[in-house]
Amino acid sequence: MKKGKGMKFVGDSRISAERKSAIPKDYSEYPGRTEAFWPNFLLKEWLVGAVFLAGFLSLTLAHPAPLEGVADPTNGAYVPLPDWYFLFLYELLKYKFASSQYIIFGILVIPGLAFGGLLLAPFLDNGPGRRPHQRPIAVGMMLLGLAATMWLTYESASAVDWEARAEANKPIPASEVEIDTTDPGYAIYESNCMSCHGDSLEGSAAAPTLIGMEHSAEEIAQIAHDGIGSMPPGMFEGSDEELDQLVEFILSVNEQAAE
Repeated sequence: MKKGKGMKFVGDSRISAERKSAIPKDYSEYPGRTEAFWPNFLLKEWLVGAVFLAGFLSLTLAHPAPLEGVADPTNGAYVPLPDWYFLFLYELLKYKFASSQYIIFGILVIPGLAFGGLLLAPFLDNGPGRRPHQRPIAVGMMLLGLAATMWLTYESASAVDWEARAEANKPIPASEVEIDTTDPGYAIYESNCMSCHGDSLEGSAAAPTLIGMEHSAEEIAQIAHDGIGSMPPGMFEGSDEELDQLVEFILSVNEQAAE
């Protein structure tokens, strides 16, 4: 059929004349079940995010993460721990079914099944409803994963004395104190303490610094005999007179550092 000069219309029987484009319905046709993305929904998202961010910042200010010293690969007594958001996986490896000869299950199989299940949850439970009771599979898997993660994290964190760990592995401060090697207490320190606490009392990965501590002379003498923390008793080998000289030497270095 011709209409106008040089114009032709070609029809295709494969396309229905009644076909309509898939235009989604307006949100107003679902009262109480949906809302406008801008500004209603986006404002709620911003409010929730702001509350979470304010709470997280307040928690970090009230309980800052302890800072440890530089890692020392020569220290075989140091037990490294992962960051807090991986503690649940660290705790999982303590169970018999996920450690030793079953370590592959602990590091690959079990975490793979758990995270894979969460990824498949929307496809396993794809009902039209959005309420929790209308999607039991997805909600159940989410609650199970959340409960397991929180419990394993709590179990791992509660087994560690974080303050003592941070104190034992705190960063070594730069020492500008001049050590008097002619002091009689220095020779005693050299034979009893230097291997762990360093040449200038600066400490090491195995022992804390002795500069800037707030112990009295009696407390230092007691620690030398009885030990403290990871320091076992009996580390000092000498007479009471030598112990007094050692204590006076440590206090004199601290007095010099405080000036």
